[in-house]
Amino acid sequence: TFKGSDKQIQENQPYATKILELNQKIRSIQHGETKGDINKMKKEIERLEREAPHQNNGKRIVRDMSKPGPQSHIHIIVSRKDASNRYSLSPGSKYKATVVEMNGKLVKRGFDRDLFYTNAEKTFDTMFSYKRNYVESYKARKTYLKDPKLYFLTITRLPTNQKAIAFNLLQKTGVNTTLLSMPTNKFQLTLKAINTLKKGIGKAIESGSIGI
Repeated sequence: TFKGSDKQIQENQPYATKILELNQKIRSIQHGETKGDINKMKKEIERLEREAPHQNNGKRIVRDMSKPGPQSHIHIIVSRKDASNRYSLSPGSKYKATVVEMNGKLVKRGFDRDLFYTNAEKTFDTMFSYKRNYVESYKARKTYLKDPKLYFLTITRLPTNQKAIAFNLLQKTGVNTTLLSMPTNKFQLTLKAINTLKKGIGKAIESGSIGI
C-alpha cells in the first residue's frame, strides 16, 4: 500500500490539504456555524480530486491505497532446530552450514545465509537480465555494517556510470550524497561524516527489507 514517504503521496499532499480544509468548511456550514456556498465547495473538491498529479484507476492516490500491479514478496521459513532437535539452525548459530553423521549418514545442517543471498541474487539477475548495482548487493550491505568507511570508499571508486546509478539509488531513499561527491583522491571521511551517512544508509537498508 502507499505510505506517507512515497513520492505519489507527498506530491498529492497539497491537494489533500485543500480538500480537507474544504470538507471542514462544508461541515461547519452544515452545522450552522458559518455561511458559504456548499455546492461551489463540492465542485472545487471535485476539481482538486481530478487535478491531483497521481491517480490510480481514476482516483487520487491516498495513504493505505493498494498499489497497482503485483506486490508479492517471499518469506523463507527455516525450522529453529534440526530433525534431532539437538542443533540450532539459526544463521548465527555455531552449527551453521556444517555436515554431521546422523544414523550412519552424512547430513547437512544449518543454514548458510551468505550463500543463500548470493545465490538468490545471481538467480534473480540471470532470470530477469537485471544489472545489479553495488549498493543493491548483499555484499555491499555486509560491508556497510562491518566497515562503513570501506563501503563509502568503494562507492566513490565505482566506474563513472555505476557510481552515478549508485548515487541515484541512494538519493531516492533520502540519503544525502554530497559527501560522496568529493574527488576520490581527497575523500577523507571524518567520524561526523560517517555517522551522518550511516544514518541515511541504515534507513535505506531497512527499507529494502533485507536482514543481515
